[in-house]
Amino acid sequence: MRSSLLSEKFVVKLLLSFLAILILAGVGYMFTALNLSNNYFYETTQRLHANLAQDLIDEKFVDESPIDSLGNVNKALFGDIMHDMMAVNRAIEVYLLDDTGTVQYSVVLDHDAPETKEKKVALEPINEFINNNGEGFIVGDNPKNPEKQSIFSVARFEKGGKKGYVYIVLAGEEYVMTRDELLNSYFMRLGLRGSLLTLIFAALLGLVSIWYLTKNLREIVFAAKRFQQGDLEYRIANAQNTDLAGVAKTYNEMADTILSDIEKIKSLEGLRRELIANISHDLRTPLSIIQGYIETLQMKDSKLTAQQREEYLNTINKSCDRLSKLIAQLFEYSKLEANQIEPQKEPFLIADLANDIRRNYEVLAKHKQIKLSLEMEKGIPLVFADISLVERAIQNLMDNALKFTPEGGEVIVKINAHDEHVEIAVKDSGPGINTANQALIFERYRQTKTGEQKEGAGLGLAIVKKIIELHNSSIKVLSKPNEGATFSFSLPVYQMA
Repeated sequence: MRSSLLSEKFVVKLLLSFLAILILAGVGYMFTALNLSNNYFYETTQRLHANLAQDLIDEKFVDESPIDSLGNVNKALFGDIMHDMMAVNRAIEVYLLDDTGTVQYSVVLDHDAPETKEKKVALEPINEFINNNGEGFIVGDNPKNPEKQSIFSVARFEKGGKKGYVYIVLAGEEYVMTRDELLNSYFMRLGLRGSLLTLIFAALLGLVSIWYLTKNLREIVFAAKRFQQGDLEYRIANAQNTDLAGVAKTYNEMADTILSDIEKIKSLEGLRRELIANISHDLRTPLSIIQGYIETLQMKDSKLTAQQREEYLNTINKSCDRLSKLIAQLFEYSKLEANQIEPQKEPFLIADLANDIRRNYEVLAKHKQIKLSLEMEKGIPLVFADISLVERAIQNLMDNALKFTPEGGEVIVKINAHDEHVEIAVKDSGPGINTANQALIFERYRQTKTGEQKEGAGLGLAIVKKIIELHNSSIKVLSKPNEGATFSFSLPVYQMA
């Protein structure tokens, strides 16, 4: 089943690629081996015959000189030398050179042709050969075939006042032609047989290799198929020990992330239903009050006293305020949730902002008979944040504290400076929050209760949490039942450049 998960097209591509690599490698190996074998043969032949020219001079030039007193070449002597040499080795060609490298005579050349007089052998390889005593692999000019260089043996002579070189080509033109014909034939036979064997061997080796190399890939594809078919818990076992450890671990992490996202979506869907239900309830309540009192005013307008009419209108006005506030919170939270609000950070004095907020809430605190105080050190430094968002966060915390603090209670705003941040805390003397419920109060529209007493409701704290997160900080709560609650967060100190 797992082998079928990889497409035939993919397997064919792998196999063809494998065969192409092997064929190219085989051809490259054959040419390399051929070239090395040629060099090996030439170097071996040259070393074996390195002293051939010197031996020829020592044997043939004792009683006779290759060039007479008139400067003419002793053709009879060279004819005997060439015949003796060719009787031993038909690949050898013997040349007589003057001290400038110009060819003076050779039985393999047509000396009646004008171009023969211009034939010349470069002296650099000759001098190198002589200086190294024939050691090493050195090639020189081939007078009969100037386009190719060949291995040689050479020796310097001086006889009868004449100087020059005996230059022997060890692999002459006839040898090279015969060798090339045989080599081409051998190469064709070797190429055809080798190619056929290579293809068969490569096909078998390729199939086995592809099966082995794609084992981990098939496991990944199989896992993906299982996940696609609904088995969300299936993972690749020992992913870190596979040949494709990076891909396998990435797949497992991706599957975990997808599963986590699915769970989050399910959770968000549940919260969405809860949010809609809560919003519907909270919107319905003020709307029902407004509608009921308006209907009462319409039906009994002539029977109502001025005081009753005033009470009805005040009730309608309060419900409108409540409805307006709820809609504003929903709009604000939706923008924060959708990341549509970008903090406009700037340095400002948090102490001045806290004083302004305290003054704004003094009337409401006195009306509820709650003591409102501000505690902070001197010299609080500038903070770097969005002043309007921070003001909104503190206001929400103040609203929450005054809402749940009973008459005669106290709300304290504390500001403390630390090395790199300033801590802002709002403490109330309300009923407190159960430890189990403290993590829930920052969820949107989450309501918690202890008996009949509400501990938290609405979007206020959820908005605070979003605002603080936009400033790369977090909101903390410290509370125990019947001991009040303290909400705190930190803002970074402004660092002057």
